[in-house]
Amino acid sequence: MKSHQVTQGVDRAPNRSLFNALGYTREELDRPLIGIVSSHNEIVPGHMHLDKIVEAVKAGVRMAGGTPIMFPAIAVCDGIAMGHEGMKYSLVTRDLIADSTEAMAIAHQFDALVMVPNCDKNVPGLLMAAARLNIPTIFCSGGPMLAGRMRDGKRTCLSHMFEAVGAYHAGMMDEAMVDEYVENACPSCGSCSGMYTANSMNCLTEVLGMGLRGNGTIPAPYSARIRLAKHAGMQIMELLRRNIRPRDIMTEKAFENALAMDMALGCSTNSMLHLPAIAKEAGVHINLDIANDISRRTPNLCHLAPAGDTYMEDLENAGGVYAVMKELTKKGLLHTDLMTCTGKTIAENMATVQNLDETTIRPIENPYSQNGGIAVLKGNVAQWGCVVKQSAVAPEMMKHEGPARVFDSEEDAIAAIYAQKIQAGDVVVIRYEGPKGGPGMREMLNPTSAICGMGLGESVALITDGRFSGATRGAAIGHVSPEAAEGGVIALVQEGDIIAIDIPNCHIEVKVSDEELAARKAAWVCPEPKVKTGYLARYAKMVSSAAEGATLN
Repeated sequence: MKSHQVTQGVDRAPNRSLFNALGYTREELDRPLIGIVSSHNEIVPGHMHLDKIVEAVKAGVRMAGGTPIMFPAIAVCDGIAMGHEGMKYSLVTRDLIADSTEAMAIAHQFDALVMVPNCDKNVPGLLMAAARLNIPTIFCSGGPMLAGRMRDGKRTCLSHMFEAVGAYHAGMMDEAMVDEYVENACPSCGSCSGMYTANSMNCLTEVLGMGLRGNGTIPAPYSARIRLAKHAGMQIMELLRRNIRPRDIMTEKAFENALAMDMALGCSTNSMLHLPAIAKEAGVHINLDIANDISRRTPNLCHLAPAGDTYMEDLENAGGVYAVMKELTKKGLLHTDLMTCTGKTIAENMATVQNLDETTIRPIENPYSQNGGIAVLKGNVAQWGCVVKQSAVAPEMMKHEGPARVFDSEEDAIAAIYAQKIQAGDVVVIRYEGPKGGPGMREMLNPTSAICGMGLGESVALITDGRFSGATRGAAIGHVSPEAAEGGVIALVQEGDIIAIDIPNCHIEVKVSDEELAARKAAWVCPEPKVKTGYLARYAKMVSSAAEGATLN
């Protein structure tokens, strides 16, 4: 075992003496050392309870004959970081998490790992680390938050909270009504209750085969989550015994499954950043063109918030991720012969699964749409592509043409929206917020929520080289590539240019001649970097395009 490098033999006596300092017995050191990567902290609601999950995982490891040893991973709360410079530090943590986990795992020669994440960049960062390290690994996430409930009985969530602020600025809601959302939108620990990025990635962890059934959907406050953690701790010992590794599980076909389920579930657009990044670490290449091909043949079966009025707890009650997978297998849309962390194939895992609620999970014969939840658009303004969550777009906005309202930062755009300077029909353009230009590719939940909260969600589109929260709904088109800071056409768009958006045909363009764009490009000067020191400055120099997953070169 790898851990023998630090626990066995006279030559490793100095190493062993340091384990003695930690209080480990010889009996414990003779067992496999299982690293428990804990994302517990006291600033992220999705992570505040992970200490309890970790203790349950440890119990499972011990029951199965291993020695569990916890070490930490960082995590940012995107909701708390939203709307200010802190959001520049969200996406960039994904790579910090992967790098630091690699360092800890190899430095201490763990035999296997149990990842205990829960939120937006934390889950994909640890999936990247798992693929990179390629030692037996299983995921046990913290689970979703329960939906909130207003005084009138209506259920609510974080996306409603953000839209309430937009309604307030439009004079449609007073401060007392906003405060009611504050009190009720986030009622428990866990990752926010809709199909936002954290829950999207936790569900896709099941699909990829790296998490046990229920990992993406069992609510955080439920005791079933503790039982799941104990089973994950026991199962890692079986994976170690059989030497089943992440790259045995996260194969090219597994990523094809993940993309198909992404479409069926209506996941966050951020999955189009994370899946290519995880795949790259696993030695698999996927691109945005593949996403459209899969979307064309994969129906959208779920409309969880923000696309609809169902929540993660409803998906769990309906049979969870496996029930959605079972629907897709009816038309042969998944590879079912793939190995998973259960030690069994997907087909074996789904043998007894049923769809228990056809209002939450539509039968494949009666989907919300024949195409998947995400579309990748291309055209002169996004030659390498851009991404929209089409399942959360109003029907009247699937095709839209309007004048560009151009802003060089999120702050300028939100000020104009709150000042009611954006009119029905406009296309808001927010640029220099991409991976390099931001730097850090901020989420744009504040402006998109303001647009929807002010009643403009059915008449105003927004495009950006930044990205969106999974809580975003409406004609919000992100990841425009090449980004403005790289001289992409989005940098050349001028106030009043007509932008045409055609989501069904996956097309987007600014209606300006090639000759005029060439003249503008010749006169374009790249602005000075917004950040010139520290980690963000290094990140800006190393990061690739959003079309490549914003991975570090």
